[in-house]
Amino acid sequence: MSNDKNAKVVLITGASSGIGAATVQKVVAAGHQAVITARSADKLNDLADRLGTDKVLAVTADVSKLAEISHVVQKAIDKFGRLDVVFANAGTGVNTAGIADGDPSEWQTMLDVNVNGLLFTAKASLPALKKTQGHFIVTSSVAGKITLQGSVYGASKWFAYGFGQNLAAEMKQWNGRCTTICPGMVNTPFFDEAKPDKLQPEDIADAVMFAISANPRCDVREITLMPAN
Repeated sequence: MSNDKNAKVVLITGASSGIGAATVQKVVAAGHQAVITARSADKLNDLADRLGTDKVLAVTADVSKLAEISHVVQKAIDKFGRLDVVFANAGTGVNTAGIADGDPSEWQTMLDVNVNGLLFTAKASLPALKKTQGHFIVTSSVAGKITLQGSVYGASKWFAYGFGQNLAAEMKQWNGRCTTICPGMVNTPFFDEAKPDKLQPEDIADAVMFAISANPRCDVREITLMPAN
């Protein structure tokens, strides 16, 4: 454990690339410890090696499986002694938009991650967060606040948004906090085409760090970010 009394132990899902990887780097740079998880062992281990295995614990897991994310939480406690923050960032989309032309098998895979993965991450980590009056952070999307024609992905992000609001009310009972992050389009591997007017992963990572470091009198419930252009 760090000797810094302000240091936190932060678990990040979907940490192997994009928003997750950018957040890991900012978490460690700020003096916190990180527990990182995703399905890509090679990317996770490379990130941990670069940032320091004394500061970063990499544990491969599929968030859509409760036993696996529960294992990650236990590994975090075994190494660092507690858990202060969970950033439930893992998410995926589908190749074909719309209902009529959509692929139900793609929907199932997406919903397993975007819905069940979020539920399971909260279920596995809340007992540890309750002990530290900790912080749960959800990646939703602007897509979870607007109407997108036939978008099952958007509907999954509506779930994430509503879940974050409801979880905040539950955690408030024991002085815990929940923040829902709602980005517009972000320049990550999630999208095929890079455009200069997209947000960068570091922008969302900055929002996460703002929520984590806010004065205790300030309960940051929601942050929405849009490309300026």
